[in-house]
Amino acid sequence: MPFTAKDLQPSAMMFTLLCLACLWFLSSCSNQTGEANPIESSQPRRINVLVQEIIPVTVRDVVLLPGVAHAWFEVRLASETSGRVEKLLVREGSEVSKDQVLGHIDVTPLSAGLTRARSAFELLEEQLRRRENLFQERIISEEELDRVRAEKVQAREVLRQAEIEYNRGLVRAPSKARVNTLLVEAGEFVDRGEVMIELVNIEKIKFQVQVPEMDVRFLKTGQPVQVMVDAYQDQLFAGTVDFISFKADQSTNTFRTQVVVDNPQATIRPGMIARVAFERRVISDTVAVPLSALIDRGGERLVYIEEDGVAWSRQVRIGIIERDRVQILEGLKPGDRLIIAGQREVEDGTLVLVQ
Repeated sequence: MPFTAKDLQPSAMMFTLLCLACLWFLSSCSNQTGEANPIESSQPRRINVLVQEIIPVTVRDVVLLPGVAHAWFEVRLASETSGRVEKLLVREGSEVSKDQVLGHIDVTPLSAGLTRARSAFELLEEQLRRRENLFQERIISEEELDRVRAEKVQAREVLRQAEIEYNRGLVRAPSKARVNTLLVEAGEFVDRGEVMIELVNIEKIKFQVQVPEMDVRFLKTGQPVQVMVDAYQDQLFAGTVDFISFKADQSTNTFRTQVVVDNPQATIRPGMIARVAFERRVISDTVAVPLSALIDRGGERLVYIEEDGVAWSRQVRIGIIERDRVQILEGLKPGDRLIIAGQREVEDGTLVLVQ
């Protein structure tokens, strides 16, 4: 019987068997050429991390508090008498020494009185000298000599008072300083008690800091501190605790603490804002880790350590924070391998690859 087109079409089962044979053949060829089987070559994924071995360190317990700069010496000189400002001998910015005359107030009437008092005293001095010669020659009595002596004492007191009144017209510097402000001009009339000149001394600077009651117990007079002035953020100034108040401020419950900083170049100006670092204590042989290594999960503070290529979490209790690191009181020990980078990508049991 001749073949028909229907006889040439393979059955469904034959077609399926043929496809399976082809797949087996292709797989065999692939294995023979050395190509890897994707199913057989799949490996567990590892997270890249950085690790730091824990070693004992020294941690400094430092409290940072704001402070304001004040001049070491600051005074507003007022006129001690009324009169016209005759002349000013300094300018703003001038450096002055102790007892230097800074200005004159016209005291012409007082000048006349001083001249009279000085003349009267000199006259009595001469009279006393003559009376003493006459007494030695037994020409006058001792009683008359004593009377002239008493007159001379009175004249000396009158002269001294006249000099004091006259000197009130001389404005003098009470200490070494610089002229910060001239509040009057030559030719102006001033009343007694009117402020004329403002002086400051900034060779040293005083910083006033309000220290909380829980921190003041760690401070003592003479203790060294570091001062960071906001205007000079790249510079540290060495200071010393000069005074700690014995009574707390009732409104803030803090203790006023004065810190002194040498300022020979007048770098720091009164009114500048600063932060003062007080060292409360030093703790040696303790565990500390970078702040960035801590993870806060649900109120728990965790870190991750690496053991044999596996990450494990540790709950920790923290202590002192010093800049970018924190003391660990519980949860870590020397020798642990702390994960400091990649720790937020792992969980307990995650395989890690230390870089």
